[in-house]
Amino acid sequence: MDEVLLRTLTPTVIGILVRRGADFAAAEDAVQDALVEAVRVWPDAPPRDPKGWLITTAWRKFLDAARADTSRQQREVRVGGEPQHGQVEAVDDTLQLYFLCAHPSLTPASAVALTLRAVGGLTTRQIAQAYLVPEATMAQRISRAKRTVSNVRFNQPGDLATVLRVLYLVFNEGYSGDVDLAAEAIRLTRQLAAKINHVEVVGLLALMLLHHARRTARTGPDGSLVPLAEQDRDLWDTRLIAEGIDVLQSALARDHLGEFQAQAAIAALHADARTAEETDWVQIVEWYDELLRLTDTPVARLNRAVAVGEADGPRAGLAALAELDPTLPRYTAVAAYLHERDGNPVTAARLYAEAARSASNLPERDHLTRQAARLNVQLRG
Repeated sequence: MDEVLLRTLTPTVIGILVRRGADFAAAEDAVQDALVEAVRVWPDAPPRDPKGWLITTAWRKFLDAARADTSRQQREVRVGGEPQHGQVEAVDDTLQLYFLCAHPSLTPASAVALTLRAVGGLTTRQIAQAYLVPEATMAQRISRAKRTVSNVRFNQPGDLATVLRVLYLVFNEGYSGDVDLAAEAIRLTRQLAAKINHVEVVGLLALMLLHHARRTARTGPDGSLVPLAEQDRDLWDTRLIAEGIDVLQSALARDHLGEFQAQAAIAALHADARTAEETDWVQIVEWYDELLRLTDTPVARLNRAVAVGEADGPRAGLAALAELDPTLPRYTAVAAYLHERDGNPVTAARLYAEAARSASNLPERDHLTRQAARLNVQLRG
C-alpha cells in the first residue's frame, strides 16, 4: 500500500468531485470513505489506474450519501450519472484546495487541520495525534471548518500569503505522534511550488529545508533543548542545507524579495558557518533590516536585537531590545542572554529564572532554569 500516493491523490480527487457538483464537505467525506476502501482492497487487488479508481469509488460514495439524504435529490439529478473508469478530468484542482483550506474565515488552527486533512490526506486520528488532542476534538474542529467553507465558491481567487502562513504553521508544529508535521509541510510546499510559479513559495521551501537540516542537533539525547551556538554541526544534514541554498539562490536571482526569502537568507548564513564563532552576524543584521522593511513584526525586531548583540556587542543589543515591548514572548530570555554577555550575571540569573516561569513549553523552561542555576552556582562560588 503506497500511502504517499494516496495522500498525493487526495486533493485532486476532492477537487474533481467539487467540480462535478458536490459541496466541499460532502466531497471530502466521500474521498475519505474511498481511502478507507482503498486500504482494505488495494493490498490484494491493486488497481491499474489508482487515480481513476479513487475518483470512481469516491463518486459512488458521494452518490450513495446523496441518495440517503432526500434534501440532496435535486443535486443528484443535476450532477448526472456516474462516470466510468478512465474518465479522469485533466484539470488539477489541488491549488484551489490550498486556497479553500486557508480561507480567511477560518482560524489558523482550523485552517491547518483542514489543510492536513484535505490537501495532505491525513486521517483525523493522525492529525489529532500530531496535535496531542483527542480524536473527537479534532473531528469537531475539522467538521466546523468544512461547514465554514462549504458555501465558498471553488473558483474564487485565494490569498497566497495566507496559504504560505498556514504551511509555515504546519512546519513549526514539528513532530509529535506518528506524523512528522515538519516533513509533511515540506512535502506540501514542494507540491505547491510545482503548481504555482511564485518566488515566495520557493522562498518558504528554502526556509523549511534549511531549518529542517538542523533538526537532529536541536535536542540532546535526554530531549533537552540545545541552543544554536552549542549544536553539534556535524549532525546537520548537509544534503538539505545544499538543497536549501540552491533553492534560495534560484529565488533571489529573480530579484523580487519577500519575507520568506529574507528569513531563508538568515538561515543560510547560520548554515554556512562551520562554527558558531564564524557566523557572519553583520550580514545577518543586514538581512534582518531587509526583513523589517518587508514585514515589521515584533518577533523580527526581537531576533534582530540578538543579532545586533552578536555583531556590535551586548550593549548595542540591549539598546535595540529596549525599544521593544517587554511583554513579548522570549523578551526576558533575550535580555538575560545579553546581560550575561555584558558581564552582569546577577541580573542575568534573575531574568533567566523569570523567563523560565513564563516559558511556553517544557524543554524551553528546563533550558532557562538550567541557565539560571548555572549562573547562581558561579555566583556562590
